[in-house]
Amino acid sequence: MNTSRSRARTWRTAALAALLTTGAFTASAPASAESARTETAVGSTGGVTETVVRVKAPLPASFGARPAACDWLSYLRYRSSAGPASSADADRVLIAQPGILEGAGAFDSVARNTVTRAAQQGRHIEFWALDRRSNCLEDHTGTATGDQHTAVDYYYRGKQVGGRTFAGFVGNDQLGWMARLGIEQTVRDEYDLLAAELPDQRVRKDKVLCGGHSLGGVITGYFAAADFDGNPATTADAGQNQCAGYFALDTTVSTSLADLSGSIPDDTNLPDVGLGYGAVQAGLDSGLLPRSLSAPVLLNPETMTLLAIAGVGAVQDPDGEADLPSYLPQNTNIEATNRFLFSKDTATFLTGSPAVKDFRLTNEAVLGALMDDQSVPLAFLQSSVGFFDGGPVADKNFPVTNGSSAQPGLFGTEYKAIPAVPHGPLYTWRNYDRVGDADDPGYKSSDGTPFTAAGKEVTDIQELARSMGTQPLDFTEQYFPTKLVTDLELSTSPQVKRLVVHPDGLTANPTLTVLAGDGLLAGRVPAELHPVVADGYQHLDVLTAAPVQNNGRPEPVSTALTEFARDPR
Repeated sequence: MNTSRSRARTWRTAALAALLTTGAFTASAPASAESARTETAVGSTGGVTETVVRVKAPLPASFGARPAACDWLSYLRYRSSAGPASSADADRVLIAQPGILEGAGAFDSVARNTVTRAAQQGRHIEFWALDRRSNCLEDHTGTATGDQHTAVDYYYRGKQVGGRTFAGFVGNDQLGWMARLGIEQTVRDEYDLLAAELPDQRVRKDKVLCGGHSLGGVITGYFAAADFDGNPATTADAGQNQCAGYFALDTTVSTSLADLSGSIPDDTNLPDVGLGYGAVQAGLDSGLLPRSLSAPVLLNPETMTLLAIAGVGAVQDPDGEADLPSYLPQNTNIEATNRFLFSKDTATFLTGSPAVKDFRLTNEAVLGALMDDQSVPLAFLQSSVGFFDGGPVADKNFPVTNGSSAQPGLFGTEYKAIPAVPHGPLYTWRNYDRVGDADDPGYKSSDGTPFTAAGKEVTDIQELARSMGTQPLDFTEQYFPTKLVTDLELSTSPQVKRLVVHPDGLTANPTLTVLAGDGLLAGRVPAELHPVVADGYQHLDVLTAAPVQNNGRPEPVSTALTEFARDPR
């Protein structure tokens, strides 16, 4: 039996069983001592114990009415099962901010790999994967059942699960409190969480490594430069003094979005920041501007929910023939997403024929088609999980022609493929560690270019399915605060510049920069940062890659994090 698949199925079984006005940042109200913290077991597998931690941290009254769940902060805590129960007693704590449209569940593999690798060296570290506050709006009831049909019926057909009916996807009129959920509150939330979980500032300064993925690197930059008590002269509260070091995963620790070009599609509903800070804020407050970032294709709550449901199917019955495309209801969002992802050319996109439901795909192949770099066009959503198998494939020349992109940008550089025969063979999925095997068909593009090779495949599709379909905190962020992006795009405005109280904080601590070799920042990071480059990796692979790579070597991102955690200097 394939060892990586056996390991992944063991993990998923355990997870499914467990599921059911100054330059300073203004202070928020302290949490009540009563029921101020909960910690719920997810499971212990492979020597790693995972829990969901929730800490009460009410927003200021100025944010207005919001769901009660939004007065809590949440994170996934990964620790060595053989290590201390108290975080303060761990050798090191890594705290990670997610990227744009990304949730805590996306860190599942890199967290497990890092904790495991450190334990093998006799050190017990913790990895905290943060959920931003806006994730409080997500309802996991359907996906938590572990059944695709039940999940689809719950989210799209109004059927109850356990006596609960889905309240619907949240509209802009219900997101008034998110109009002020920008960079100031985001870094305040991280500080408040750290202070609540590790009350001794000396412990935080000695043991905590602060970082993130993608946009999380910019958030970490603002955190490092922040002052949290309103008095810049007292520095124990400064962001730089909450961390022993910083880490950046396919990003840089900075206060600029410049390095992350290509991470936000042009068709999102992001407002024109040329209006200026005041006009944008007024538009968010009034509701004239969208308070949550979305796009018609894939990047909206309705269709991002499909990613989790696809993950459930790949966990539930990986090799079974998928009926998800035909079982889903037909509406504009779902139809546009299916056409965008499964059309081989412009004509197919315009006519909708053949449609994805016309092809026979296993549940794993559906997930691979949604997330693999040889399939999904959007570079910031790509991982390298293997390739189609079981039948002939064709070039996917939509939305761009194969071979036409020389820079990663929005669509990446990898050639894209699509199943070629509708109503034909059952298309299966060749996992990352079977690419290049003796029975690999070695599919090539029409110009003779191989679609992929073993050195380009790094993520186990079952680990990805577990992260997307079984985590109690989502892989994606369905309601991403628009203000968080507009604040960062308006970084030179006085209202945002004032938040950078200690600019020297950006370089006050050692920094580990890890880059995806084929990711968004490939070839664009200054050499003086001495980045660790993970060859063949895409943007998401730095989070999702398997612990052992096809070259037989340990996964490089978690290896670098483990070494940095041992001695950040």
